[in-house]
Amino acid sequence: MTTPTARPPLHRRTLLAGALSLGAALTALGTAAGRVWAADGPLASSCEAWGARAPKSPVKVLAARPQKIIVHHTATANVAEYGQDRAFALARAMQTYQMDTEGWIDTGQHFTVSRGAFVTEGRHQSLAALDSGTQIVEAAHCTGQNTVAIGIENEGTYTTEEPRPEQYAALVGLCARICLQYGIQPYQIYGHRDFNNTQCPGERLYALLPQLRADVAARIGGDPTAPVWPLLRTGDVGERVRVLQCLLVQRGAAITPDGSFGPATDGAVRAFQKQIGAGMDGVAGNQTWNQLCAPVAQGAAGEAVKAVQSRLSALGFPTTADGAFGPGTAARVAAFQSSRALPQDGVVDARTWSRLLA
Repeated sequence: MTTPTARPPLHRRTLLAGALSLGAALTALGTAAGRVWAADGPLASSCEAWGARAPKSPVKVLAARPQKIIVHHTATANVAEYGQDRAFALARAMQTYQMDTEGWIDTGQHFTVSRGAFVTEGRHQSLAALDSGTQIVEAAHCTGQNTVAIGIENEGTYTTEEPRPEQYAALVGLCARICLQYGIQPYQIYGHRDFNNTQCPGERLYALLPQLRADVAARIGGDPTAPVWPLLRTGDVGERVRVLQCLLVQRGAAITPDGSFGPATDGAVRAFQKQIGAGMDGVAGNQTWNQLCAPVAQGAAGEAVKAVQSRLSALGFPTTADGAFGPGTAARVAAFQSSRALPQDGVVDARTWSRLLA
């Protein structure tokens, strides 16, 4: 679901069910209206097509490509209504809930895939931004990732059962289209729980993510292998701890990167976890690393760059740890990527970060 922390499914289902029953009284819109990019991906219906309300305030369109896709489930009933009218009613119900109960300016996610495999636009202008290939609409589906990740809701609750094959196929097609349009690698497809303290997108849908990445890669090419992160906690020492500390300093923590995971580092980790809506256990694991390891490339500067340079040196690619990502550092990164069978683009994205920490 699109809220930063998990909520009891019954509460959300009750609210959405009420909105759906109201929306069912509305006349279904024409099936041809607002549909775009049918080729190479599932048909999508625009906000105009499903009868969206105007946002409370203008949505923000950012002049930057998203870096990843985050998969959600709506935590609503697994209904046996598969028509487009149901998909449109769901879209209206979600917008009503998120604007009137959550207080958001508009629907939180960029796209929704219904149980009947219909794809609808969520937040206004998401389709136009996708069509541009160079923009993203700031959303509200995942704390800490709303300016860098496309959010896709999937109608239903996938804790004990999987999505319908038709719905899953539509999700594959949508993800493939997004990846192609923005140049996103299939390994950059995640679940909501990879970033925030939530059960979303449910145990069964989350377990399908490796297959989703593989199916998208089979369609468009690219690497489906997701990053793997170390677990660091109080008492740990070494270069990986130093990297963690540098990344925390980059995000404003007042600690010294000394390679020792003591009380100050524990406090900084917990403070960061609170900020990003992750589990506040003081352990640097999946959620913490996924949020901390933003891409860095030539032209960047700061503690995160120092962390990259230190790890390169430790792994046999001598680099001056001056915190400035210049051509020399880019060349060392590309050489490291070549040694690990990664794309040699000189950009330290999630996969390169995870290999540096391996």
